[in-house]
Amino acid sequence: MKRIMTTAAVVALSAGMAQAGGVERSTQSTGILFEKGNYAEFNIGGFNPDVSGKFEANGAASGDMAPGYGTYSFGYKQALSDKVDVAIILDQPIGANIDYRTGTTYPLAGSTAEVNSNAITGLVRYKLPQNFSVFGGLRIEQARGKVSLSNGYQMKTSNETDYGYVIGAAWEKPEIAARVALTYNSKITHDFTASENVLGGVPSSFETTVPESVNLEFQTGIAANTLLMGSVRWVHWTQFDISPPGYLGASGGAALVDYANNTISYSLGVGRKFNEQWSGALMFGYEKQQGGRTGNLGPTDGYKSVSLAASYQATDKVKITGGVRYVDIGNAKTNPYFPAYPATSVFGGDFSGNSGWGAGVRVGISF
Repeated sequence: MKRIMTTAAVVALSAGMAQAGGVERSTQSTGILFEKGNYAEFNIGGFNPDVSGKFEANGAASGDMAPGYGTYSFGYKQALSDKVDVAIILDQPIGANIDYRTGTTYPLAGSTAEVNSNAITGLVRYKLPQNFSVFGGLRIEQARGKVSLSNGYQMKTSNETDYGYVIGAAWEKPEIAARVALTYNSKITHDFTASENVLGGVPSSFETTVPESVNLEFQTGIAANTLLMGSVRWVHWTQFDISPPGYLGASGGAALVDYANNTISYSLGVGRKFNEQWSGALMFGYEKQQGGRTGNLGPTDGYKSVSLAASYQATDKVKITGGVRYVDIGNAKTNPYFPAYPATSVFGGDFSGNSGWGAGVRVGISF
């Protein structure tokens, strides 16, 4: 039950995670360390948000400014001994895809932005007495971005690779499929060089920090073939800031992207084993709406979600899991626009009634 239900829950939880605070596209879970024996998995997913708003000054509609996107990840776990496990994870921790479509009268019509990343995380877990264990490792992250705004500003960064670390601890009680794992992911600071057209194409430089985070993941059996599971994730989003010097000078000191609040995301659900081949999971997610105004390249604030997953044990060694997720995206008001409307303007965008659908498939192989 433990292996089947955990897999179903993770896919249900992670399908379409981009709406979880800021530009996050991965929960950085260490759950693969707790798979039995030797194990490999491959995940693909997609998320299709519908995010639109109106300009507060005149009601001009933005149209859908958040295109759909795909994600993937790969994980491999090896049991070196009864006490030592190692794992490697490839994922995409952060990302953004913004497109204020042309053909509207919205002030940002024609503005686009992209953020892309890839990361490789290597982990080692050591089992202690009394069902405790400790784990940690190194994360290598590559990131880049570009932006083109309707006011004529353009910027493209270098592709930078930098390093962070992971540490954590866990406690398990296998008799009732119980586990609690606490994981700290360090911040990673990228020192970008960039080309900004406000500086005549002369390279500039700035740093951006992908924020630190803390994950608390838990599960326990509550009845025969039934599992309760969930997570709490805190992310230090006030560490994240994109402030190219040319843009800062032209905007009077306003960052291109920043966040005024940190976030805490919650999930809770149940999994059920129906027979030796089929199991399923139902998960609910929540992130509090912070209020205040958000950046124009991320006009969302909090969310509520529901996820469904089904897992099929195709053979003794192969399991296939699929999940879908509906996200009710929190309403947000955005900052005033530059330069068509000065920083002293009270007019921004009002984004409400938005939502999105995500789906994911995982193939796991035990050997």
